[in-house]
Amino acid sequence: MDEIGSIVVTGKGKAFAAGADIPEMSSKNFAQAYNTNMFAQWADICKVSKPIIAAVNGFALGGGCELAMMCDIVIASPNAKFGQPEVNLGIIPGAGGTQRLVRCVGKSKAMEMVLTGEMIDAAKAERDGLISKVVENREGLVAEAIRMGHTIGEKGPIAIRMAKECIMAADNMTLGEGLKFERRNFHALFATNDQKEGMNAFLSKKSPTFTNS
Repeated sequence: MDEIGSIVVTGKGKAFAAGADIPEMSSKNFAQAYNTNMFAQWADICKVSKPIIAAVNGFALGGGCELAMMCDIVIASPNAKFGQPEVNLGIIPGAGGTQRLVRCVGKSKAMEMVLTGEMIDAAKAERDGLISKVVENREGLVAEAIRMGHTIGEKGPIAIRMAKECIMAADNMTLGEGLKFERRNFHALFATNDQKEGMNAFLSKKSPTFTNS
């Protein structure tokens, strides 16, 4: 994994991910859903230390929207649609939709999306803070995600992992705890060769050569 700077997740065709397999789920009962801890394994994507960029084209509904929110950066084409329509099926989001969505867009907008089951377009998703940017056209979407990934990959890899770890921890800490955690990671980076390389390269007005050490 050391040679990987970042990961791009995208879909093929008309959807980023349209959600879970409804025909498969329709026959399950409570015991089956509970005993298999349905959807718990989806959270494993959040354990990946490398930055993950979601390039959303078309529909990102239900599990698709939840998958996008598990990624670190979300960009979308103008035709992208986001939604949590589970209430239309008599269920609720089960892979983080009620938890991550409120952290992205706030309580009122999360309530509206989850309780009405209505979709929002890419422009509104950007305004509401669900995604970071709308790419001008669908053809350039993956190219922009890859460009962004290359930009991230040029940075100090240890610093990138620590930065992601600090941001991910923010939801589970008070501001005081988070600031202390950030400072300790900041201090720790002064024990790395990459910190010396980055600062010396800046002072020498040249590009750094990071070694992940």
